Amino acid sequence: MSATTLPRLTRDAQRLLALVQALNLSGSRLEDLHWEHLLDALLNKVLLGRKNKTIESVLDYMLAGELEGYEILFEHAETCSESAQIHHNGQDYDALLISAPIVAWTRYRLPDGMLDPKQHQTLTAALQASVLADDVKLALLPQLVNFDQMPQSFQETRQWTQRIALQALNASTEAAPVGELPLEDGMLADARFIVGAIVVPKGAPLFRWQADQTKPLSARIDSLNLWGQTANTTLATIFTGCQSEYLLPGAFYNNSREADRRIRPMSLKAAVTWLQTAANLPPDELRAVIVGCGDAAIQEYRVGFSTLQDNRVVYGCIWPVLSKEEALPEMMDSDYIAVPDEITALLKELGLTEIRRLPGLYPAEFCDDCGAPSFPDAAGEMEHPELPDETVMDPVQFH
Repeated sequence: MSATTLPRLTRDAQRLLALVQALNLSGSRLEDLHWEHLLDALLNKVLLGRKNKTIESVLDYMLAGELEGYEILFEHAETCSESAQIHHNGQDYDALLISAPIVAWTRYRLPDGMLDPKQHQTLTAALQASVLADDVKLALLPQLVNFDQMPQSFQETRQWTQRIALQALNASTEAAPVGELPLEDGMLADARFIVGAIVVPKGAPLFRWQADQTKPLSARIDSLNLWGQTANTTLATIFTGCQSEYLLPGAFYNNSREADRRIRPMSLKAAVTWLQTAANLPPDELRAVIVGCGDAAIQEYRVGFSTLQDNRVVYGCIWPVLSKEEALPEMMDSDYIAVPDEITALLKELGLTEIRRLPGLYPAEFCDDCGAPSFPDAAGEMEHPELPDETVMDPVQFH
């Protein structure tokens, strides 16, 4: 990494960079603990300071050539923003920001908005009875939120953690700021989140399965089953017309990634099913074209759907990349690039017979007029999808 770019970083950013580099070079667990303690202390200072992008600037800096350090800083930034130590009424507490994802697909618009008081109370009681350890204090946001409404920076996440945790302790009534609802995007599959914070005396267990040291795995499964039954019953009216899956409540960032992972196959399934129902295009009359999009590495796959008789793109799906292994551009070999196995297998299961993977790395293009993503046709041109004129746009139930 060139030293000539270092002065662009603030003093705190340079200190973060130095601590991460030292931790990355550590050769023992005891030395790790030393650097981790200093790194987390500085991260907490930055997160609780005035609005800034210090962490993000260091991550961008390290992405160019220090990938191991990037992963270290990213992991610690997540931990320090979704958790906190709080001193209240003479006692020290551990706080953790949690979410309970609901992944769903539908022909209808997916639900947003406020929970009524009964739903809020029932979900709070269900979490305490099925998921959380005894004597855990809990506060939940009064509404379901989607990805766009959730924090978009580490500082914003820490603000949620701090404010909701203080609500759980009855130490504050200050609300966590929730982002604006996005304009209708027509997505057929997405996630909604029940978000809250849990607070325990320092060092106490957070979750019910921590109390059963002999069978923690089966205890997790029991918690998931109990939570899913109650949440499904409580929110059934909200998710009318949706096929939904309730994931195990847990740490904020991990559950965001898990929800993204679960949405990916749902999006393809919803798209193929909807095209058959609304546009009268059976799967065996569709062509799917897959390209990897990004800058230096694949950040997402885009799947463009067209008919076997016409090359024009009628619909598209985005398959986000969620790990560094997925981001590898398959050696960028123009002579041989394998079709991503999971996407191809799923499309075949859904009845498509013509599936193409185009070589190379494509830019993630968007429409200049409406901001919608572009998707590939069979010739590799990125197009704005246009549904056939005869497509039935009125809601119909297809599951």
